[in-house]
Amino acid sequence: MSIPQNTQDTPSGARSEIQEYLEVSQEQHKLFPRAALIGICAGAVAVIFRALLAGIDALRNQLVQATYTLPALGWIFPMLFGAAGASVAAVLVFRYAPEASGSGIPHLKAVLHRLRELSWGRVLAVKMSSGVLAIGSGLALGREGPTVQMGGAVADGIARRMKATPQDRLTLTAAGAGAGLAAAFNAPLSGLVFVLEEVQRDFRPAVFGAAFIAAAAADVVARSVSGQLPVFTVPNYAMPPLTALPAFALLGVVAGLFGIFFNRSLLAALGMVGEFTGRRRLALSAAVGAGAGVVAWFYPFAVGGGHDLAESVLRNQIDVIAIPALFVLRFGLTVTSYATGVAGGIFAPLLVLGAALGLGAGHAVHIFLPALTAEPGVFAVVGMAAYFTAIVRAPLTGILLITEMTGSYEQMLPLLVASFCAYAVGEFFRDMPIYEALLQRDLTREGIGPVHHEPIVVEFQVEPNSAFAGLLVRDLGLPAGCVLVRCYVDGREWVPTAFTRLEAHMRVTAVIAPEAEQGLEILQRGCARRQVADASDQH
Repeated sequence: MSIPQNTQDTPSGARSEIQEYLEVSQEQHKLFPRAALIGICAGAVAVIFRALLAGIDALRNQLVQATYTLPALGWIFPMLFGAAGASVAAVLVFRYAPEASGSGIPHLKAVLHRLRELSWGRVLAVKMSSGVLAIGSGLALGREGPTVQMGGAVADGIARRMKATPQDRLTLTAAGAGAGLAAAFNAPLSGLVFVLEEVQRDFRPAVFGAAFIAAAAADVVARSVSGQLPVFTVPNYAMPPLTALPAFALLGVVAGLFGIFFNRSLLAALGMVGEFTGRRRLALSAAVGAGAGVVAWFYPFAVGGGHDLAESVLRNQIDVIAIPALFVLRFGLTVTSYATGVAGGIFAPLLVLGAALGLGAGHAVHIFLPALTAEPGVFAVVGMAAYFTAIVRAPLTGILLITEMTGSYEQMLPLLVASFCAYAVGEFFRDMPIYEALLQRDLTREGIGPVHHEPIVVEFQVEPNSAFAGLLVRDLGLPAGCVLVRCYVDGREWVPTAFTRLEAHMRVTAVIAPEAEQGLEILQRGCARRQVADASDQH
């Protein structure tokens, strides 16, 4: 069915976004080939980023080895190397692309919610250069978050070049993000699920298909360079007996509590650092980099992304006495490194912490409950998924990610049990998932979204414990020009009225006119999960 066009109100050849949204089915035949191209390009970017990081990591290790010939003063050189790398990485972000700070995943989510613009070329260049310098200098940050944002940036650039509709551009941007994760971890299913569960939270066939194709294409590119083996080489641990499941449930609870502590520690560190500006902020970045350099001189395996460290933990090659000190060291280094604001993510550092936490729990279980017979190394594998779930609150992604990264398909049941318990603990204490909390912090500090010059179509999901859950449409306080046009939940879809009551997990589609721009902020805040303090105010 054709859509009538009003050529009197619209420039010749131009179509409004509303018309493009209604005609989106006509563009589906273009979406999947574009997704494949985006996957290939995102995979290539991930491979280049990984190669650059491997090169600078080797340079740092060679520098450390060379300075051992100077026992008294050798530590100065890695310290200067770390300070210089962190400083330049910070300058690149602060001066040229503040949106490239951190992992970039919160910014990408804001872009997909139409709350931020994505300057793809600038983000891509700054993210790669700052990430290489920051992680290479020894900061405890990961390459996976930056690869996700760079994948989204590549997708946005290609979609704009091919003149994709705004809705298709957002779909392809999300697919590019999933492709970045797939290429970073050699984990295509995790890339797909990450888009559906965390980045866009949209299970429409177009989104599913585009994310699936892009993740598969990116994984092919990455494997053609890095090989077909899993990211971590883990012993073939035996499947634990069913009697060991309570121990894994307890590990999930412990991981949930430590995950809450990590989230709050990271947000507190960002809050304190937020008071620093200009040269003071740069000096802080240099100081943290210098500290990482000193750590690198004494414990080279404890800095950077931590891949070798995580593999040692998974192989149970760490002395049990050293596990608490290792956890505290990496925890503090991760929090302070992220607080500097340079480009670098928390994916890999979280996995290191989760593995250490799980290995410590495994040794404790082995000492006090030897009859369970589960090897401590199994708890390290499961601990990664549980800790990731506790912090990010994306259990399916966590389970699939660890399974694909380690090849430990035999541990599926312990992974499910521990991840569920970690998720339940976070929900019980109403702790906001870290990427949502970082997004809320960014929006609170810098305000909501760019100015739009034509009506836009946006979608939101009503989160549990959100301000809008349980309210009627007429009570939402939406301004004139901001209209809800679609509700979807449990397979049902309808056009809402003033007396429609919003429910948790419901997806709502709104059309927002330029003069009703504040409606975007109202919808975003109303549908988002509330902080613990906000929730407690209701009682």
